Order: sequence, then structure tokens, then C-alpha cells
Amino acid sequence: MNAPRFLDRALFADLAAQAAANPRRRQHHNLHQMDEACHRMVVGLQPGSYIPPHRHLADDKAETLLALQGCFGLLIFTEAGELVEKRLLQAGGECAGVDLPPGVFHGLVVLAADSVLFECKAGPYRPVSEAELAPWAPREGAPEVASYLAWMQAQFKSSVDDSQPS
Repeated sequence: MNAPRFLDRALFADLAAQAAANPRRRQHHNLHQMDEACHRMVVGLQPGSYIPPHRHLADDKAETLLALQGCFGLLIFTEAGELVEKRLLQAGGECAGVDLPPGVFHGLVVLAADSVLFECKAGPYRPVSEAELAPWAPREGAPEVASYLAWMQAQFKSSVDDSQPS
């Protein structure tokens, strides 16, 4: 039997530090073995990490995201790229997470330093395919990423300001 693994402040701090040192500004910590049916991971993220809008097309790829520390902005889009919903996902806040059904275009933006997210979805791991990436959003590494990421962050400017203590 494997030993329990705790989702504690020490893990969060370690992931946040690794994410800060990672050029992609994020670091995954798998709680699952790659052959397990349920993939569970804790992800440390820093502002500036670009997670391109995407969807999961497989019927078994619902995805649950929970803010364990920090703050994230979730953007939901139509097939054509129209923003139809945005929610602040904040640890200890009014909304801490989301359960996304397959086929929904979504993007996530990191709004606070040292943010940590719990993610759960069906295995096995499959990289997001070209068909699952939003055709109207820049690909990771493209020159347009900086301006698109700034637009994503701007969608939550007043929400983040309102959530900060005075």
C-alpha cells in the first residue's frame, strides 16, 4: 500500500517555487500513476503562465478544477470564440472551482502569485490535440500570446481588485 500524500502548505510552497523557476510558469505534481483511470494532480502556477483556451473532446474527459491557494480567472467561450462566461476561482472565495463537461472551450488565467490548483480528469493522459485548441486563440509561444494573456487578465481586473483586503 502506498503512503498517504498530503496537500499541505509545504507542498504548495514547493510547487510555487518550482513554477516560478519554470519558463512556462507552472509545475505539476501527479498524485496518480499514469496507468490509473482517474488522474489527480496539484499544479503550482504563477502569473504569466499561458494556458491556451481549449476543450476536451473525448466523452470521458470532464475536468474538475479547484483553487487550493491563490486566485484564477476562468473564461468560457463559444465555438466561435465569443466570451460567454467568466468566473473568479479563489481559494476560500465564493467560488473555489468548476466541473467542466467535455466539449466546452475554456481558458484559465493566473491572477495571484503562488497559486495552486487541484485538477482531476479521466486518464490516460493525452496531450491536447490541435482539434481541441481554440482556433481563434494564439498557440503557446506565439508572438500574440502577450497581448492575448493581457486581455484574459483584464477580464478580471475589477474582480481581483474587489477581492483584495483594503
